[in-house]
Amino acid sequence: MKLAAVGSNCIDFYTNIDGGKGFPGGGPVNMAVYTVRLGGTASYIGFVGNDGFGELMRESIAAKGVDVSHLYAKEGKTAVSQVTLVNGERVFGDYDEGVLKDYVLSEEDLSFICTHDVVICDLWGKVEGQFRDLKERGMTTAFDCATRPDDPAPQIAMPYTDYLFFSSDEGDTETLREQMRRYASKGPKLVIAMLGEEGSLCFDGAEYHRFGIVPCEKLVDSMGAGDSYISGFLFALQEGKSIEESMKAGAVNATETLKYFGAW
Repeated sequence: MKLAAVGSNCIDFYTNIDGGKGFPGGGPVNMAVYTVRLGGTASYIGFVGNDGFGELMRESIAAKGVDVSHLYAKEGKTAVSQVTLVNGERVFGDYDEGVLKDYVLSEEDLSFICTHDVVICDLWGKVEGQFRDLKERGMTTAFDCATRPDDPAPQIAMPYTDYLFFSSDEGDTETLREQMRRYASKGPKLVIAMLGEEGSLCFDGAEYHRFGIVPCEKLVDSMGAGDSYISGFLFALQEGKSIEESMKAGAVNATETLKYFGAW
């Protein structure tokens, strides 16, 4: 699979590690790195600031084998999320989106994206309004709604999204299933709910598919687990695997990420 990961990036700044330590991350960035880890190829398309964190982001992504030819440095600050680690779970604080505030894909970016197999963006990526254009150009599209699928951005992208992902602590309830049916009726071929310790649920427009988790011997940090699932799922699906096999691949990839600090 050749993945175009678009939009948001941020430095995850852990306030209680080594007196404060930054790790490169952001959903699309993580997904690009994980795709390469799985044996695919990936590009990250976005903005960073012309500061030290921007240099860290570019160098770190490139070192993982991701194409950064369309990662641009703009005057200003790189996006930063404040994070505190509590018993292996991340607790988010303030978020400063920096130069991503005015992010938009150029015509050159759009053409470049169309040389890939799949394009993915997330809730904070700012390009939901351009998903229609990408879809009309023949792209397979994916969108990560995080925990807010009813926000304006996912709702704008939804009719032009093939694979819609979101996270929920609802559990596998009829309320959740009805929610997934509602989203599927707007256009997505597959709607996937990531349910944490309860695994995941996928609706294909006709039936539901369930998969649990792959146990982790030692949880270090849950940062990036959902992004890992999405990468594993999309990679397997593009390789011709079934929905169930793709869900398992997502779970396996997520467990791998739980074993170390930072998203990667």
